[in-house]
Parts: sequence; structure tokens; C-alpha cells
Amino acid sequence: MAISAGDKVRMHYTAKLEDGTVVDSSEGKDPLEFDAGSDQLIPGVSNAVIGMEMGEKKTVTVSPEQGYGEHHAEAVQQVEKSNFPPEVKVGDMFKAVTPGGEVMVRVTEVDGDNVTVDANHPLAGQTLIFDMEIVE
Repeated sequence: MAISAGDKVRMHYTAKLEDGTVVDSSEGKDPLEFDAGSDQLIPGVSNAVIGMEMGEKKTVTVSPEQGYGEHHAEAVQQVEKSNFPPEVKVGDMFKAVTPGGEVMVRVTEVDGDNVTVDANHPLAGQTLIFDMEIVE
């Protein structure tokens, strides 16, 4: 029976960048479980399973608009290093308080007295390739 919007789905997947770099996978883990067509996952994956059947495999290309969104340059800012712990390093995550509320930021550069932080999702602006297999 074909999957319909709202159906509970369990699938194995591998997510890659266009150059083939694997960025996430369920290999060696339990299958990913979600409701088809819901906002529990990025739309490009959640909607792609609709119409698939048990055991079916499919590869989908997910644009930034259907994935983690476009990369917004204004979400990248330099902040004085004194606002961070002395051991701050690239890749660290921090909660930042903005006029719009709290957001998570990732440190992308530590340079002298400044730290560059990015509030974009790490995969923002990327086209992703998902290899999917419906297991339940």
C-alpha cells in the first residue's frame, strides 16, 4: 500500500552533499521514524515518501528551499571574544539572545579579539541528495 500524508513511516537514509560527502545516515542505527508530509523533517524528505511503498528505494535531490533554507549572510556576525569562554573554538555552539528571542549560533572563526558566529543551519544553502529505503 502506498504511503499517504500522515502515515507513520520508518526509513533508512543516507544524506549527501552534491560532491558525494555523506553528512548524515541511519546506517548502523534504528530507522528514522516520522509522519509523512509533516514538519518533523525537512519538506523535501517528508513529502518525498508520499506514494512510496514498503521496501521501495528512492533517491531524491532536495533544494535549499525544501531543505534547510538559503544561507543568510546577515546571520553571520563578529562578536568580541571577551563575550565567550577563554577556550572558545571553531565548531562550538552557543545560545545567543537577540531582539527576536534566543537562537543557536555556531562558531566559525576565532581571530584575535573577535569570534565569528553563524546562526544559519550548517546545511543552509546546500542541495542535498537523499538515498531512502522504506522499511515500515
